[in-house]
Amino acid sequence: MDIKATLKPGQNGTKRLQRKYGERLVYVRYRYDKESRKRLTTVELVEEQVEWTAPTDLGNPTAGVPDPNPPLAVRIQYGETDLREKAKSVGAIWRPRQKLWEMRYEDVVALGLESRVVPQGD
Repeated sequence: MDIKATLKPGQNGTKRLQRKYGERLVYVRYRYDKESRKRLTTVELVEEQVEWTAPTDLGNPTAGVPDPNPPLAVRIQYGETDLREKAKSVGAIWRPRQKLWEMRYEDVVALGLESRVVPQGD
């Protein structure tokens, strides 16, 4: 079954259903079944809305706490194969979109790459 359209309340094709379901309407989807040659209109509704607080993870006391040692982005040039291999050996991850290596601070220091750290947002 193919989904041809997913519409938000108020868009053309949802107004009749919006009148019927009101604020409870979240999405309207038009699905097409090639075998039976039928179009199905499905709706996503809000059934219940209650206050909610994220539970604390008793098994992991640091759950929800920001990482005090986030990974750092490090620039290693393409031709520096030995350095790339060392980065891989300590578990660095290549991020092709950014063209940077992501690694832990301890590994950056151990490899002497402090001057190659790229500030966040660059």
